[in-house]
Amino acid sequence: MSGLAEYLLRRGCRVFGSDIKDSEQVEKLLALGVDVAVGERVDLLRVESADIVVYTDAIPIDNKELSAAFRLGKTVLSRAELLAKICADFSRVVAVAGSHGKTTCTAMCAHVLKEASAPFCSHIGGVDLDVGSFFYAGNEYFLTEACEYKKNLLKIYADTAILLNVDKDHLECYDGESDLKNTFLEYCANAKTAVVCLDDPIACLAKNAVTFSIYEKGADYRATYLRQERQKYSFSVLEYGVKVCRIRLKTVGRYNVYNALAAFAAMRTFGFSVDEIKRGLESFVGVKRRFEEMGRYRGAEMICDYAHHPKEIFSVVETARKITRGRLFVVFQPHTYSRTRNLMGEFVDVLRSLGNLVIYKTFPARECYDEKGDGKYLAECVGNCLYADTPTALRAWMDSTVSDGDTLLFLGAGDIYYLAKHLLKSQKT
Repeated sequence: MSGLAEYLLRRGCRVFGSDIKDSEQVEKLLALGVDVAVGERVDLLRVESADIVVYTDAIPIDNKELSAAFRLGKTVLSRAELLAKICADFSRVVAVAGSHGKTTCTAMCAHVLKEASAPFCSHIGGVDLDVGSFFYAGNEYFLTEACEYKKNLLKIYADTAILLNVDKDHLECYDGESDLKNTFLEYCANAKTAVVCLDDPIACLAKNAVTFSIYEKGADYRATYLRQERQKYSFSVLEYGVKVCRIRLKTVGRYNVYNALAAFAAMRTFGFSVDEIKRGLESFVGVKRRFEEMGRYRGAEMICDYAHHPKEIFSVVETARKITRGRLFVVFQPHTYSRTRNLMGEFVDVLRSLGNLVIYKTFPARECYDEKGDGKYLAECVGNCLYADTPTALRAWMDSTVSDGDTLLFLGAGDIYYLAKHLLKSQKT
């Protein structure tokens, strides 16, 4: 929402809004002159003066400001509907969908366009360490993530639609896994050109698509001769069977090879040169909360990652294990009760393999309490782990456990990141 607000400001709109709590995004908007009501403050006069009211799907339908907007007959748009309207302002739209990797791949595409000096605007779901979450340099190309929550990705009709992967998630919004699969495939069919991963058993079903792969020799774009040094990968790119370059990534994790390869293929659909794409991908140094090195706590290296799905947890932990010289400790915060409940078996399987694990209280986001999706219940199912529900309890465990040479991995899409920053800043010396 903050990126969309910035875009509207550039269009000359008067923008104001509200958020449940303060954040870096809120502070940035305040600095730009946006009136943001934080917490419980409600200002219905602002709703009365508005021409359009935009809401996120996290807002309950009985929210006072949203209810007032409907009562007053205002034009009311969901975030996804506004995003679709903004897409129409641009000549070419690049959308990135998938259960994992959307933010990183979108940011990589932004770096390519920046290196190519293309007129573009990027709307990223995280904070790129260079271009931020919103970057504006013209109205030809628009980069955005296409979120599958409540099928919002179907509102975007992209010139090039990337599909990285399809996994079980947000099942509360779908009529089973078949509905989820068909929604992703419909998103691809809606685009002029789809760029899909041939290694994914569902993404590969998209018709008439440009394909990328590590393993499938028949893919249009392949990453071959993978090498890694402390989990930073380099690889050669084959374009329709011909080697065109070698790319050296500055971010860790084999999964980022897929993100980079998808960005490479997508940017080639617009005719950008191999050299421009190579420079852009190699200029990318990361996104906040994606294996972000935070500092040291009692001598232990602290790393934060957004991983909140079992498959993401597995991938990030495997990467951390390969670069950790001492002991590896993991603090995981479940994100939403519904995801934890729906994927309980998968969470238990991946977390049970961790020897030094703390499960922190669930971040509820938009949801009401559900005992079967609660972090404490998850900890009981996993067994052989610690459950913590306060910063004090987490700090006490850290002070008594971690030491120099260890790695402390904080995982989750909730407020665990800000808790980690607070603990790091206020640690006892």
